[in-house]
Amino acid sequence: MLHESPAGVPPEVDPDFAREWLEFPDPADPGRVVRADLTWLTSAWTCVFGRGCAGVVEGRADDGCCSHGAFFSEADDLLRVTAAVAELTDEDWQLAPVGRGAWTEVDTADDPPDPDAGADTEDAARSVRTRLVDGACVFLNRPGFPGGAGCALHRMALREDLHPLTTKPDVCWQLPVRREQESVERPDGSRVLVTTLGEFDRRGWGPGGADLHWWCTGSPAAHVSREPMVLTYAAELTALIGAAAYAELRRLAEVRLDLGMVAPHPASPAPVPVVLQVRRPGGTGTSEVRDR
Repeated sequence: MLHESPAGVPPEVDPDFAREWLEFPDPADPGRVVRADLTWLTSAWTCVFGRGCAGVVEGRADDGCCSHGAFFSEADDLLRVTAAVAELTDEDWQLAPVGRGAWTEVDTADDPPDPDAGADTEDAARSVRTRLVDGACVFLNRPGFPGGAGCALHRMALREDLHPLTTKPDVCWQLPVRREQESVERPDGSRVLVTTLGEFDRRGWGPGGADLHWWCTGSPAAHVSREPMVLTYAAELTALIGAAAYAELRRLAEVRLDLGMVAPHPASPAPVPVVLQVRRPGGTGTSEVRDR
C-alpha cells in the first residue's frame, strides 16, 4: 500500500508487510548465526542519488541523504576517513578551501564525552560527525562542480580504483542496510552471537525518521535495479559479515529465488526483473530471469 506524499515527492510503501527471513550458521565461525531479511536483500533497490532522489530535507533534493553529515561509528572509522581525506585533491573536493582545516565537528545535541577526562575513546569518536557547510556535509560536492556532484570521498575512491567503502564513513557505505549484533543465550545455556541484516527504513533513524522529507528504501522510485541487492551490495555485505558468510548468504538467496520462496518487497514492482546466476547441485549453473 502506497502512502500519500507531498506533491512532487515519490510515494513510499507502508513499512509493515510480510518479510522472508533466513537464518544460518556462519561457516567461518561456529559461535555466530547470521539472520538476514531476504525480502530486503533480494529487492530491486538501488541508490538513485541525482536521478530521482527527493532528499531527506525538503527543498534540498541535491543533498540526497547528506544533509545531516555523517557520525562516526568508532575510532577506527574516524582514523580511516582521516587517511582518505589526506588523499583528496581540489579536483575531488569542491569545499576543500574551507574544509581542509576543519572537516569534523562535535554534535551539540548532547554533552560529548571528554577523552581528556578519561571517557571512552569509542564514545568520543561517536560524538563526532562530518562538518556541515551551508546545510549539508562538507564532503558533498554541489551541482555545477566541474568534478561532478556527490561525495568527494566517493569520487576519490573511484579515481584511485578503490571501493568507496574504504574511504567513506561507515554509516555512508552501510546504508541502507542495518546490521545489529546481539549475544543470545540459548535454552541449553550456551551463547551465540546473532548478526542481523535488515532494511534501514525510516524507523531505523529513531523518532526523527518519521520527519524525513523522503526516504528511499520504501519507495518504488528507488527499486529500479535489474539485479538484487545481494549482488549489487556484495562488497558491503562481505564487509559486514565476512566472506564465508556472504558466500553462504548469496548461495541460499539464489536457491530460494530459484524456488520462488521469497516474499517480495512491495516497493519492487513486478515489471522489474531480478537476475541471478542459479546454481544447482551437480550442474554448472544457468542464468534465469524472474519478474518480481
